[in-house]
Amino acid sequence: MNTRDVRLSRLRRLLLVCVVTIVFAAACTSSDSTPAVTADKRGIFKLDHLIFVVMENRSFDHYFGTYPGADGLPEKICVPHPAFGGKCMHAYHDTDFMDEGGPHTKKASDEAVNGGKMDGFIRVVYDEDKNPCAVNPSGPGCRLRVGPQGQPEVMGYHTRDEIPNYWAYADEFVLQDRMFAPTDSWTLPAHLYLVSGWSASCRSQTDPMSCRSDIGGEGSKLRTPRGPEDTPYAWTDITYLLHENGVSWSYYIAPGGECEGIRCDKRGLEEITTDFQNPLPGFRTVLDNNQRENIRPYTEFFAALGTDRLPSVSWIMPAIGESDHPGHSSIADGQEFVTDIVNSVMQSSAWERSAIFVTWDDWGGFYDHVKPPRIDMNGYGIRVPGLLISPYAKRGYIDHQLHTFDSYLKLIEDRFLGSERLDPDTLSRPDSRPTVREAVEKLGDLQQEFDFTQEPRPPVILDSAGPRA
Repeated sequence: MNTRDVRLSRLRRLLLVCVVTIVFAAACTSSDSTPAVTADKRGIFKLDHLIFVVMENRSFDHYFGTYPGADGLPEKICVPHPAFGGKCMHAYHDTDFMDEGGPHTKKASDEAVNGGKMDGFIRVVYDEDKNPCAVNPSGPGCRLRVGPQGQPEVMGYHTRDEIPNYWAYADEFVLQDRMFAPTDSWTLPAHLYLVSGWSASCRSQTDPMSCRSDIGGEGSKLRTPRGPEDTPYAWTDITYLLHENGVSWSYYIAPGGECEGIRCDKRGLEEITTDFQNPLPGFRTVLDNNQRENIRPYTEFFAALGTDRLPSVSWIMPAIGESDHPGHSSIADGQEFVTDIVNSVMQSSAWERSAIFVTWDDWGGFYDHVKPPRIDMNGYGIRVPGLLISPYAKRGYIDHQLHTFDSYLKLIEDRFLGSERLDPDTLSRPDSRPTVREAVEKLGDLQQEFDFTQEPRPPVILDSAGPRA
């Protein structure tokens, strides 16, 4: 069996291990997992489990730009190519399963957006990345890495032919075509926003009022933890409120990456969930509340499904090699990972009480035509795909509301926390955040994607293997 086949079969093998050992549930499941909070079973209170799967580095137009009815690729696109004297380049159908994206820093975002013109995507890979096939499209090895005009793969888009399961979920459930990355920067700030509604650097690791906005631009002090006792994220995250209210949660990462909540294994990059995707160990609240044990291998997610002990809130982070990350993961591997997760939920007793959200953390350098709204000094970022999969999801619904990861926090708060926000004016542990992002007036409401009057929809089990290059 070659390396690719080993990686592709890993999820199934790990799931089998947990199923075989399910009678010894303590080996795969938290011993102190609390039951889902019960409440009046109307509306969102029919949902006992909110599950968030976060993939890597794709724009909305890159995956769903030609999806019928979505705000997708316009007929006329002009992105200048410096190697062709500024000639207009168009989007093209990319059938490659191992894409090359582009830089996705704050600087790259500013250059790609270009004041709202959305025409700097090629210049970013030409100037900043020095991508050889962007600089010289006819160079050696570039024939399969460029489009018909010589445009780099950041101008490529995929269709149902390459990612049929993602499109099938959009057909059967909900597609969000106004989901923006929470900030115009890269993976770490995006994941900090995912769990806390903010990205900052702090003068003191114990003082939440010492933090100032930091999304990784010029002069940034933003960093990951340097050891088990290092907690650079002093502000208050959503797990603080969950813990305060007795709501169970887990943050699932690739197996073998746990070491007191800090990655310490020596495996290759493709086999791990990176520190950038796993920021919770760096939060002071998680350390002080003795909650690091809630950061678990995702084998335990499958086991929790099998023993009806799934937490109320679950975040699931893939290893880089199955995350859709350009240059490290085939899109077939990423789709297989997501499908295995969805199928497992659908085949469990939790299905009729669950909502699964699938998104991507940032645009990864790929073209998108929609100018990101400016909500505060930190974002939003370039548009990313978003899906809702649930027995109460509206069928084939395209949600045109404005969303970002703040919408996830808002839904968690509305369902489990009595609509308490990460608001310094109400928190028992206030911090210095500039914006209560869940309370922004323009932010959409995910509850509108559900029809709680309908009978629970039956599972839609898909073949996780899918097409491959």
